[in-house]
Amino acid sequence: MSHRDASRSARDTQRHRRAWTRVTVWLAAALSLTALPVASASTASGPPHLAQATGTPAARSTTIRGTILGIEGDHLRVETPGGAETVTLDSPLTVTGATRASLADIGPGTFLGTAARAQADGTFRALEVHIFDESMRGTGEGHRPMDAPGTTMTNAAVDAVVQRTDGPLLTLKHKDGVTQVLVPPDTPIVRFAPGDPGLLVPGASVAVFRAVQMADGALHASRLTVGVNGTRLPM
Repeated sequence: MSHRDASRSARDTQRHRRAWTRVTVWLAAALSLTALPVASASTASGPPHLAQATGTPAARSTTIRGTILGIEGDHLRVETPGGAETVTLDSPLTVTGATRASLADIGPGTFLGTAARAQADGTFRALEVHIFDESMRGTGEGHRPMDAPGTTMTNAAVDAVVQRTDGPLLTLKHKDGVTQVLVPPDTPIVRFAPGDPGLLVPGASVAVFRAVQMADGALHASRLTVGVNGTRLPM
């Protein structure tokens, strides 16, 4: 391989990594916004013993996505694309459960969130949709830009639905105004509802938000979303 070909290959690899980083950023943001207002959970059989974070964080927070390997006490083990991670769950713990949903579950009045990409005609094309449980209505309401150029997050109530050949066009009303979002038939759709630590079972899809590595190297977090009954989180 010539020096010119090697340089071109290196540039292509860097562009691919940057694109993948942008995708994981908006997916993490789409989920993390939903975790904030849910009440701390417990179960009738008793929640796992939860730690209180101590020490000074050594780095900024991150999102850990993957599959639950197991939970022992307050230690959650997650298999990620980069290998296994152990996260210490701090109290108070907030758990959001995600179940499968479809376009049929969306209609006027539905409160939902969607990460979307801007289109030339001024509308947006959904990258994913998460429907909020009625108890979570109002979560993160508004329309805001995401880190990836041309992408946004909108949490709002559906005002109108217009059926089109390429998918329904949703008119979303929120405190910042009105946003129109096209939802293609293959868009990942899930429903979010308050959950509890009993959902943290081996094999479940999970996203752990705002995990912080402490000075001793241990990861701590207190907010997460987990797939229920085999539901895979959009990642």
